[in-house]
Amino acid sequence: MNNDLSAPDAARLLNVSLPTLYSYVSRGLLASVSNGASRRKRYPREDVLRLAARKNDAKRGGQTAVAAMHWGLPVLETRISHILDGRLLYRGCDATALAESATLEATAGLLWDDGLNDYFQQDIPVLPHGLACAPEAPPLARAMLAMAMLSSMPVSADMLQSGPALMRLLAAALMHTTPSALPLHRQLARAWQADAEQTELLRAALVLLADHELNASTFAVRCVASTGASLPAALMAGLAALSGDKHGGGSASARRMLAQALAAPDAGAAIVAYYQTVAPEFAGFGHPLYPDGDPRAAYLLGSMSALSPGYPPLAAILAVCASAGQLLDARPNADLALAAMELAFGWPEGAGMSVFALARSAGWIAHAAEQAASAALIRPRARYVGRHQRD
Repeated sequence: MNNDLSAPDAARLLNVSLPTLYSYVSRGLLASVSNGASRRKRYPREDVLRLAARKNDAKRGGQTAVAAMHWGLPVLETRISHILDGRLLYRGCDATALAESATLEATAGLLWDDGLNDYFQQDIPVLPHGLACAPEAPPLARAMLAMAMLSSMPVSADMLQSGPALMRLLAAALMHTTPSALPLHRQLARAWQADAEQTELLRAALVLLADHELNASTFAVRCVASTGASLPAALMAGLAALSGDKHGGGSASARRMLAQALAAPDAGAAIVAYYQTVAPEFAGFGHPLYPDGDPRAAYLLGSMSALSPGYPPLAAILAVCASAGQLLDARPNADLALAAMELAFGWPEGAGMSVFALARSAGWIAHAAEQAASAALIRPRARYVGRHQRD
């Protein structure tokens, strides 16, 4: 059975003119096939219906969201954080203002219940048996293993009461240390032998990365929490999503670019070659939600610039960051800032991912608790794009 459509029929289904239909073909949005001896082109019905569905989605979700890899869909209501006019706000508080002095613990309290309770006045959690294993595994793998082990153990029914213990256990897994009541940024600093200035930068980075609306890992956390799963299970989903190259892996890619540019005789040529052959998505630069620049990156890179006289490698790294931004005509994002910190201060490779994971756990716990309190199961519908009819 031939389901190919004539040009008028295809244009009618798409609600466009014939010239527009032909432009879709020339732009590669729609295929056309020859009709045997006739010179008139035909259009596969399934391809036409698929394009029509995408056009309808674009009208509902906005052309900008569709063009940006479906950014903006779906939408969930939250009281936790939002991005407005280029600013990241935690319950109405500007994250960059909080980064001046707040700790991750204080920021978690703000995200969890608007700072009504100090949840971190708790005893140090006990490290479950077997959690100290696998020292050779990457930090994120250890963290996922820890949450997997904890997901089957009894925990407090109140997710927020469980939060501090889980964040401290997460830090211990990432650093391969024992759980501690030290402020979380100091735990990272001790593990990486960071000095006082680097410790302050770590504190600010943790605050700035604590939450970021409904990103991929947070959506994964909310989906799992909506099923009634435990908080460790929800955090494990967040860590798994963060492990992807298009999410938490951005800092690793940006670090490789910086390292290659610093080692090359021509830094500019190395930058261009890297993004042409290795990372076409411009890892470390640009963000659809911040057309005028990522405020988190601006804060951290600005702080590093003030420190550069005391750290000889830092000036060269910041110069490469600036050159890359000019060559790409793009502004840096938080991934680049994490990569620059990791490389400049000699922290272990992957430290940026650990900072990201520990910071974002505060937001994940807030979203898991908010989703569980709503008692709503997240169950989106799919838009079918396969065959519509078969004999």
